[in-house]
Amino acid sequence: MKTETIEILCCPVCRGDLELTAFETVETEGKSADVIKGVLRCNACGINYPISDGIPNLLPQDKKGDQ
Repeated sequence: MKTETIEILCCPVCRGDLELTAFETVETEGKSADVIKGVLRCNACGINYPISDGIPNLLPQDKKGDQ
């Protein structure tokens, strides 16, 4: 997932802003980074959306925050 993508994404449940936490990234040619593993978290409703192999899973998850 390209880090710039966070600017256009929102929580599919409440439409709140998502906060990106990257665990593994790779640099691209344009001095930006691609997120390989990480989490998108909605601060409004507390749902975490995992990023695995560079693909964010934006299907609603549980609110436990333990993914």
